[in-house]
Parts: sequence; C-alpha cells; structure tokens
Amino acid sequence: MFRDGLLANGALDVPSQRPLPRSAGRAYVLLILTALAWGAHTVFGRLAVGQVSPMALVALRWLSVCILLCTFAGRSLRADWPLLRPRLLYVGAMGALGFAVYNALYYSAAHLTTAVNMGIVQGAIPVFVVAGAVVLDSMRINAAQGLGIALSLIGVAVVASAGDLTRILALTVNLGDLFMLVGCMLYAGYTVALRRAPAVSPFAMLAVLAAAAFVAALPMAAAEWATGRLRWPTPFGWMLVLVIAVVPSLLAQSFFIRGVRLIGPERAGVFVNLVPVFAAIMGVTFLSEPFETYHAVALGLVLAGIWLSERRFGMQGLPVSFDRVTVDARDNVRP
Repeated sequence: MFRDGLLANGALDVPSQRPLPRSAGRAYVLLILTALAWGAHTVFGRLAVGQVSPMALVALRWLSVCILLCTFAGRSLRADWPLLRPRLLYVGAMGALGFAVYNALYYSAAHLTTAVNMGIVQGAIPVFVVAGAVVLDSMRINAAQGLGIALSLIGVAVVASAGDLTRILALTVNLGDLFMLVGCMLYAGYTVALRRAPAVSPFAMLAVLAAAAFVAALPMAAAEWATGRLRWPTPFGWMLVLVIAVVPSLLAQSFFIRGVRLIGPERAGVFVNLVPVFAAIMGVTFLSEPFETYHAVALGLVLAGIWLSERRFGMQGLPVSFDRVTVDARDNVRP
C-alpha cells in the first residue's frame, strides 16, 4: 500500500521511468568495486588451499563478519529491527543459501579448479539473475536475450570441459567448475531475492545475513570435523580469513546490497560480468595460472551473452515489465 510516495515498509517508491542519475552513478562505482573485490576473492580462495579447510573457512569468515559488525552496526540493527523481525525467516534463508552454501561450494571448488575458471563461471551469475526475474517476476525476454543466455551457458560449458564439449556428454567435466555453477545459481537467487528484502540499511541487512550464514555453516564445519577433514587455519590462513571477512564479505556485500537497492537486481547483475575479467587478470598475475585459448573463447562467449541478455536495461530505468523500483528512503541519513 502506498502513501505519500512511501511503501508500507518505509521505502521510497520511485517510478521506473524517472531518471536517478546521482543514485545510478553512485551505484555503478559501488558495483565496480564489488566486482573487483569478488575477482580478488577467487585468488584468496585458491591461496586458502592447504591453509584452512573449506567449511572451517566458511564458518570463520562469517563469524568474523558478525564480530566486526557488532562494533559499528548495532545502532542500525536496533533501528531497523521492527522491519527485519517479521522477515527473519526470509532473510535467514537468503544468508544460509546465498552466503553459507554458496561459499561452501566456492571454497570446495578452489581445491579442484583454477581461479581463472572460477572467475569465468561466475560470469554466468547475471544470466541466472535474468532467468530468475523471468520465473519469479514474469519478466519478458526477447530472442536476443534468449541467445545471450544460451551463449553464456555455452561459455561456462567450454570452461568446465576445458575446451572439449564432448567431455560433457561423457560426464568428465571438472567437478570444481560444476560446484561453481551450482553456487552461482544460488547466488543469483539471492540477488533476485534482494528485491523483496526489507528496506533497511545495508549493514543491518548484512548483520542478519552474516548471522544466518554462520549458523548454517556450523553443521557443515561439524561434518568436516567428523570426517577428519577439518583443518584449523595456519598463521597465513588466519590472515586470509581476516582479509576475506573484510574485503569480499563486509565491504563488497554491503556495496552490492546498496547497488541493488539503488538500481535493481537486473541492472546490478550486469556488473558481475567484470568478475571474470578481474579474476582472469589476477589469477594469471598473482598465481601464474595458465590462460589457454579456450579460456579466451569462454570469456568472450560469457561476456557476449551477458551483453545480449542485458540489452533491455538502459541507463535511466528498470525493465518495462517492472512497474517500480524500491529505494531506501533513509539513504541520505545513514549507510
């Protein structure tokens, strides 16, 4: 129900046709920084192999984020609690699946594939976001967008099969790439779900998401311990835990939540196409990983597919199939 331009949950209702140049520009900067952080995360994930076990890293990562948020997000969380409390189950599910399970697949993949591969497969997230919008929000796509989705998926298949698509038929694809693909589907679902999340400050939202992710990670860490695969962090592993907690978690996730709120999940998802570019550059530069011809082909297919699938999103508004975009009415008051 709308009144004086405000939604019942305290968010500002802005017609999609109305230009938001300042908000859009701010969102673009935040989302580029997010992509850069997530590109670096692929390198961090590879460096963590042998330094800390995957499920221990997931649990410690989100525990660290919770501790950090307790130092400065308490006021935001208390102020936004009336809006968050009725939606705790919804937000908790977002944190469990979009953060904890996604990270579990991500760090498991880091043991089985390269940072370059991980980054390129992550390029499929925008396509999955569009597919989720089609299913959940009845968004219509044209032939070019359908072709774009197909090209991106072919690009992912090229990476997973190391350039030999016949390996897919023989079911001999890289298991790590498959883990990444499933994880990307989960994160795309989280991105689409942000549209219906309570309109609260990014730090308050992240506090609940991180707490849910930590709780969801505990059974996975317990299973890792029970099977004798739990590895406590080395000194370098602790350093990685802290860096991951701050850069791709606390900062990047806050930036992403803010960016989605400003321009919507479909347009924000476009910026994830920078992740494979940053990841490939960093993987080759810092890890001396090979960049084969099939990597270039796959990267080109993924980026071309994203461009085609996102063509309908202009600089001035959301897709016409959506009537409105939700923006936090307190954006100029606090983060």
